[in-house]
Amino acid sequence: MIHQTARLTLRPPRLADAAELFAFLGDPSAMRYTTVQASVRDCRRYLAAHERQRRRNGCAPWVVIETATNATIGFGGLYDDPFDPGWGVEVGYFFAPAAWGKGFASELTSYCVTVAQQQARWPTLAAFAHPDNIASQNVLAKCGFRQERFVPEMERWLYRHHLR
Repeated sequence: MIHQTARLTLRPPRLADAAELFAFLGDPSAMRYTTVQASVRDCRRYLAAHERQRRRNGCAPWVVIETATNATIGFGGLYDDPFDPGWGVEVGYFFAPAAWGKGFASELTSYCVTVAQQQARWPTLAAFAHPDNIASQNVLAKCGFRQERFVPEMERWLYRHHLR
């Protein structure tokens, strides 16, 4: 299913998207606050694991396309992390550096909160931000998430958004 926001088109990934997504998901500079995909093959596995979660739980990250240019600029959305389970449904996002600072993360996160509220399936959403990632912390605060606690083993702040 394809979703639209004011400036974004969101769709489930295909394995053929792996190479294009790897351009930033595999870039150590772009992913400095999170896990870097080691290869296009690993990126395909990453996409496949999330898609299994979509079938199981009804949510997984989308490919994020800037509608005006039809350029793939990110990967993110609502998901139950298949690689670090137990935190509940999360909002996460990863963007190509060329898309940084343009409000796309806030637009995607706000849309995710709206979708979660409409579906009324989850009482809260989680999100994580590295202590040095001030931009991401600001996105989460702007979208109604509250910093809950520091998770030392992840080196991340845990944020929650209470939907009910």
